[in-house]
Amino acid sequence: MIISRAPFRVSFCGGGSDIPAFYEKYGGCVLSCSIRKYVYIALHPSFNKHTITLKYSKTEEVNDFDEIEHKYFKIMLKDYNVKGVEIASMADIPSGTGLGSSSAFTVATLKALKAFKKLSYSKYALASEACEVEINKAGSPIGKQDQFASAFGGLNFISFQKDGKVSVEPLLIPGDGEARLQSNIMMFYTGLTHDANQILSEQSKNLVNREDKIKAQLKLCEMTKELKEHLEEGDIDYLGVVLRESWEIKKTLSSGIANETINSIYDKALKAGAIGGKLLGAGGGGFMLFYVKPESQSSVREALKGYLELEFKIDYEGATIVHGLK
Repeated sequence: MIISRAPFRVSFCGGGSDIPAFYEKYGGCVLSCSIRKYVYIALHPSFNKHTITLKYSKTEEVNDFDEIEHKYFKIMLKDYNVKGVEIASMADIPSGTGLGSSSAFTVATLKALKAFKKLSYSKYALASEACEVEINKAGSPIGKQDQFASAFGGLNFISFQKDGKVSVEPLLIPGDGEARLQSNIMMFYTGLTHDANQILSEQSKNLVNREDKIKAQLKLCEMTKELKEHLEEGDIDYLGVVLRESWEIKKTLSSGIANETINSIYDKALKAGAIGGKLLGAGGGGFMLFYVKPESQSSVREALKGYLELEFKIDYEGATIVHGLK
């Protein structure tokens, strides 16, 4: 049996600039990290060498690739010509929560298939292939940041070039800065899930047709670069400022990003002492992230006591095999 895992991600600033409609004209960048919450893929050779059994939110048992309903499984298993297997997908966090679950799933599945086929590859190749599966083959209107964050792991400044190339630069914070950053971040689940594809489709169109939206996204890219510089100088609290300012800009990019519940959670957190925050992912639901100094965290926790809190810890491994073929 092979068990792979790939981490979810948290994006601090720059999301949206990884969409092809934007970076192919202007270039883009995000500052993000992967977290210690994972999608797991378990792959086991089955007794019947001609069938494929898939277990996720439903169970499929098929004899041919084209019979597979799950679009990502169908593409990847067909590409690798893998039959006679049973594959199960599990995750620490539900999908639709703004943490890049679909890309973590794709990266983890590719990781397992490559181990099954005994193929060698780089983290860059793994992330690039996940992008190919999701964006080009499945036609999902998403960007590239999630696949690279999940494949690489760590805290990174990721740049998207006009020609489609991606650069992943680990962010180095002096002293105990990275530890303080982790301890000053709080995450809460809104209880809402969302359809990222619908929101991102609108956002992609806006980044082609709307000059005001393009200017807003360019501003977010500049703020991302400034955040990188401040963090590299040890100015951790600047993250709170950027989260607050970037959230106000992000809400203008698409009509489905914010709603009454999200705005209420955000206002309560800031009144309780959070310096800044944002909704993670495309918008509409999922997790909210806040930068809160230690002395205010109990107040924020009390203000949001009806919402599930998720501990924030950075993952440094990226996609990995946790159990090998025997």
